[in-house]
Parts: sequence; structure tokens; C-alpha cells
Amino acid sequence: MGEPVTKFLVNFWNSPVGKLAIVTMDNGHDYKKPNVFSEAALVSLNEAINSVLAQGDVKGLMLTGKPYIFAAGADLTQVPFVTTFDQGYQIGKAGHTIMKRLMDLPFPTVAAYNGVALGGGLEIGLYCQYRTVARSVPAMGFPECFIGLIPGWGGCTLATKLLGPEKALELIIFNALNQNRMINGVQAFEMGLADRLYDGAEFFDDSLRFLIGIIEGTEKVERQASKTTNLKAAMSKAKEFVDAKVHGAAPAPYRAMELIEGATKWSVEQGFEEENKALGDLIKSRQCKCSIYAFDLVNRYAKKVKGVPDAKPKPVKKVGIIGAGLMASQLAQLFIYRLGVPVVMKDIKQEFVDKGCAYVHQEFQKMVEKGRMPEARARYLSSLLHGTLSYDDFADCDFVIEAVFERMDIKKQVFAEVEAVVVPECILATNTSSLSVTEMGADLKHPERVVGFHFFNPVAVLPLVEIIKTPRTDDLTLAPAFDLAKKLKKTGVLVKDAPAFLVNRILTKMLADCLTMVDEGADFIQVDEALLGLGLPMAPFDLLALVGFPVAYHVAETLNHAFGAERFPLNANFKKLVEAGKKSIYVPGAKVKKVDPEVEKLWVRKGQKEFHSDEIRDRVLSNLAKEIDLILKEKIVNSSRDVDLAMIMGAGWPFFMGGITMYLDMAGVTPKVLQKVFFSF
Repeated sequence: MGEPVTKFLVNFWNSPVGKLAIVTMDNGHDYKKPNVFSEAALVSLNEAINSVLAQGDVKGLMLTGKPYIFAAGADLTQVPFVTTFDQGYQIGKAGHTIMKRLMDLPFPTVAAYNGVALGGGLEIGLYCQYRTVARSVPAMGFPECFIGLIPGWGGCTLATKLLGPEKALELIIFNALNQNRMINGVQAFEMGLADRLYDGAEFFDDSLRFLIGIIEGTEKVERQASKTTNLKAAMSKAKEFVDAKVHGAAPAPYRAMELIEGATKWSVEQGFEEENKALGDLIKSRQCKCSIYAFDLVNRYAKKVKGVPDAKPKPVKKVGIIGAGLMASQLAQLFIYRLGVPVVMKDIKQEFVDKGCAYVHQEFQKMVEKGRMPEARARYLSSLLHGTLSYDDFADCDFVIEAVFERMDIKKQVFAEVEAVVVPECILATNTSSLSVTEMGADLKHPERVVGFHFFNPVAVLPLVEIIKTPRTDDLTLAPAFDLAKKLKKTGVLVKDAPAFLVNRILTKMLADCLTMVDEGADFIQVDEALLGLGLPMAPFDLLALVGFPVAYHVAETLNHAFGAERFPLNANFKKLVEAGKKSIYVPGAKVKKVDPEVEKLWVRKGQKEFHSDEIRDRVLSNLAKEIDLILKEKIVNSSRDVDLAMIMGAGWPFFMGGITMYLDMAGVTPKVLQKVFFSF
């Protein structure tokens, strides 16, 4: 079922300067279902313009949205059904043709951005002669390049002509590829997208008064020239940024850059025609299909992930954290910031506790320095943290999470010690990256209260929490775990208790193949570059440094013991690097990536095979397809959608890859290797 149709509702008002047309976009639902533009919506806009012109005496028009929402762009539910260049071209042409009628109206027009304005919703306002924006608007932007498209209903052309190429690049390229960053109403006004900034309570009336002032000549709008000081430098900077983000694997941002550069010299009509062609090419692309699928996963499926029990979650009023290392300190800061509840953090030495608490205080202070919170708020949040050497301070905790060293005996010991202090209803969670949660709770009095709650590093950035259910975990534990993940602004995915769970199992499989190919003769940089060519957010050996060599080797050991050396070999050369205390394959801080000479000296290759980039990618992707197939057969998660959601939100895999299973299907790997597709799961 498609989105509800957005109607362009027309009302007329006999103002002091004559008849004004007030056009309101409204799909008949509240703000939870934003206005979007389908073919039927464009028809409604066309009819609205006809009815305005039929009056014959209209002096001005104001376009606005329903409460809290201006418009959220095109109806993306129809994109998967677009398969040809001509279909995409016609979508672009229809939008341009009908929206341009706003631009051609014979009287002043004002777009009153009263709420969220994204993509086509931001674009339609650019067709009006003037724009106002409410100070309270939380989100405006062009997310198209983030989802494999370009702002193709005038965005590239009109934003460039209004703002200049540098600001257009910021809106369309830099913001979109920085995790789909949005701007607010104040920033939109400061950037020049709007001519007036008004407060929310009086926004509608003030915008109407502005239109009246334009008509009677009492309002004057002065705009800065939209020229750039150095177009070549701006485009070069943008290309360097895009290369670093997508490594040439996603065509949309490169096409958008061409359109922005072209808009500095083309007429509006030529710019629109080039946008039509770009839409024709991009809508049918694999990257666009994958992006729309990923967008739906994150924005719809993630909110209704399977496996969440119906039990009413008990509120968490106090949190205990066992450990005070970097991960534990990140967790403490997150729990305090998102929940605003007391957090007690324990370790075995006072110096460890002091260091962990200092980290949390410093993080809050950084937020003050960046203008993200007032000093008083930071002091209050810091006061909620209590460091301790005693479990006695855990007695009234509702939720305790351990983040100690990855050894089963240590984890079982701390759980036994804390269970003796907390109430029976207290949830005991583990942030283990690979160990058995079932075994961890086996000797406890209440193993049903034990759950895996696995975050990804850096905690503040990656939004996934793998929620690990053991055979004994009950609904009274699972329900609060999912509720807590949501309150922490994380996405919880239910994962079966199995070695390395889901994301780490997939990443370790990839790293195992990479290490083996280096053993056989491949160069470290060659392997990294080959896989970056897929569009991965980080090269495998850079990821290895981020995870940490000891942690990565420990996860590999867990999987090796569980599934054998054929699937998860323990690399002897990598073990030597761990034992030598190496932290990176490459020379740290080098301007040009260079393998550390000590790493090369320690690494003894077993062969001298010459690899081609396609061969490296083929081996990694083929083995990933096989491993994910086993993951699904073992019912580690409910479906391939959970795999994709987890890889996007836990490993940062880009939208244009659609996670991993959709990419393997669309790239033809799954049919070739498994003679089927994952998407049917």
C-alpha cells in the first residue's frame, strides 16, 4: 500500500491588498505520517494552480503545510517499480513541469516552511519567489544522495542559483553523506534558504503579513549574490570528500556535483533537463534500489523489529556498570545522557574508577564547549555518576551491565558477586562481543534475568544493540531490554545466543579471508583498496585497528573453536602481531598509507600469488554469502532483513549497498554461489 495522497487544499482570503490564495499541503493524517509527493499529489497541485488562476483576481499565493510538517519529498514506495530510464526521466519531467507553474504565476508567491521539509518538500518551496521559515522547524535538507538519488525536482539547479555552489554542495553533498545530516529553521534562514525567520506561534500570520508587505511594497528582500570565489576549488573539495565516503561505488553524489557545477552556467530549463536525465539513470540503478530498501529498514522495519515481547517493561531508575575501562565509561556517559538516571560504576582499583569517571565528566564538558548543552546541565549529569569499589552500591539498581575483560571465568565471577547484592528482578546484562551468554548465567539463581546487550564501538556513533536471548531469558527481561535500547536511541535487534552473535561473526569472516589472502601473497593495501571499491565505510585492516588486535583475535578464537579452522582459521601471522603488541597494520599518522615495517618483518607469507581486485572481492563476497546462509539456517536472527539492519547500524555499511544480503542478491553473488536469493527469506 502506498502513502496516503497529499492534497493541495486551496482557500481564498480577501486581504487588505486583495484576494490571496492559501494553499495547504495535507494528506489527512497527523505529523506521524508526513506529506509526500506521489503522482496523485502532483495532479492535485496542478488542479490547485488551475483553481487559483481561474479566479482571475488573485494578488498573491502562500504555500504551507499541515501542523509540524511542510512536506517530506517524493513517495519512495514507488521507486522499486521503476525499471527503465524513460520511467525515471518522466518522473523528473512531471515534477519539474507542474512545480514550475508556481514559478510562472503572475503574482508574488511565498513558501512558508512551517515544519519538516525534506527533498521534494524543500524543492517545491524553491519555486516560489520568497520563503519564510519557522524558528521551530527541526529538520530541512536534501537526503537524496544518501539514498542513491539526486534532488531531481529542481533542487540541484534552484539551490545553486539561490545560494551559490558552495552552499548547494553543503546541503546536497556534504550533509547527505554525513549520515544524512539535517539543518534546522534557524540554520536555513542563516544559509539564505528563507527570507524571513518567524516564531512558531505567530508563524502563519507573520508569513501572510510578509506576503501582503511584498504586494504593497513595504517589504523589501535583499539577498547576497550567489557567486563562489573559487568554483574549481569547491568542486575539488567536494570530490575529495565523496571519494573518501563512497570510493566511487555510488554514482549519485558524483552526478549531483556535475549538476551543481552545471547550474552555475546553465539556464533553469537546461538544469531541469539535466536533472531529468540524471533521475532516468539513477532511479533504475542497483545503488538506488538498495538505498530505498535500506531506508525502509531503518525508518520502518527497525521500529517494529520481530521478537519484542508484549510484556510491559519495568522502568529503569538506576543503572550499575561493572568495569571502568573505555567501553564501560562510554556506556556510563550514554546511560546518564539519555536516561538522566543515577549510574554507579565499579572497578577493582580506585585509579581505574577515577579514570573512568574523569572520562565521563570530560565528555559532558566537550558537549558544553560545542554548544550542545549548558554548563549547569553538564554539572547535573556528571553528579549522577558515582564511582565505587563495592557492590553494595548496586543494591537498588534495576539494570546492571558488565563490561569487563573478555574471559568467561571473570564474567561469571562478577555476575555471581553482583547477583548476591541486587534484587531478584534486576536485569543482568553483558556487553560481551562473542562469549556465550547462556554459560555466563548458568550458575546464577536467576538465569532468566540474564541478557546480552552488545554495543558497538564507538558507542556514541553506532546505533545498534544486539539483544541476545538465551534459552532461559524471559519476557520480563527482554521487554525492558528492548525498551531501554529505544530510550538510549539505539535500535535493538534480537539475536540468538551463538558464538560472536551476528555482526562480529560476519566481520570476522571477512577479516579471516583478508588475512589468508595476505598469507598467500596479496598486499595489505591491495586488499584494503579492493574492498573499499565496494563502497565500504572503512577498509578491513583499518577496521581491525579500530576494533583492536587482541579483541579481534579473541573473537576469531571463539569462532574457530565453534565452527572449525576451515571456516574460521586462526592466522599465525596475526597472532604474532597480537603478541608483539602491534596496534595497526599501517604506520600511524602517515599522510600516505604505508605498511608498518615491523609488521612486514613479522609477517611470513606462505605464497607469492598475484591477486586482482576482482578476485579479492569475489572471494570475500562469496564466502560472506555462504556464512550468512548458515546464519539464517541456524536462525541466529529472524530474517535477512535483520542481517542487513544490523550491518547498516552496527558496522556502518552504506545505504547504497542495502546492508549485505540485498547487495549480494543485486550484485549476483547469491544466485551464483547459492543458486537462490536472500530476499525471499
